[in-house]
Amino acid sequence: MKKYLLTLLLAPALLTGCESTKNTPTTTPDTTTGMSQQTDGILNKHWQLVELEGQPVKLVAGQERDAYFMLTDSTRVVGFGGCNSLNGSYELNQEQMRLRFTNVLTTLRACPGTDYERGFLDVLNQTDNYTMRGDMLMLNVGRRAPLAVFRAVK
Repeated sequence: MKKYLLTLLLAPALLTGCESTKNTPTTTPDTTTGMSQQTDGILNKHWQLVELEGQPVKLVAGQERDAYFMLTDSTRVVGFGGCNSLNGSYELNQEQMRLRFTNVLTTLRACPGTDYERGFLDVLNQTDNYTMRGDMLMLNVGRRAPLAVFRAVK
C-alpha cells in the first residue's frame, strides 16, 4: 500500500519533468561568424521580405501588402509575393539549419510594379539553408551572401 501511495505522490513530479522540448529554443554556432544563433521561432511566423539580392524591398503604388511567407507546422508554406498568393511545401532540419521549398505555386494575377515577385519566387526555389539573428531570417544557397532577408512581423 505504501508503495502505491508513494507512486501516486511522485507521478506529478515525474510528469512535469518530461515536458516536451518542441518549443525550447536551441542555439547553433554560426561557422562563418562564430556567433550563436537561435533556431527556435522559424515556424508559424509571418516573415516579411525586406531585402532581395542585396536590395531593399518596399511597397510600390497599387500593391496590396508586403511580400511574406509563413511555415506551418504541417510542412506547408503559405504567403504572398507582392501580387500573387503562394503555397507549397517545405523540408526543414533545424539542427543543420537546412530549409528547402518544394512545389511552390502561385495564383496568376497580373499586377503592375511588382517586379521583385519573380525574384522572391526564385529565392524560394534556390534556398537550401537559412540563418537567423534575432527577428531576422536570411535565406541562403550554399555559402553565398543571403539571397533574401526577412523580418518577423508580430
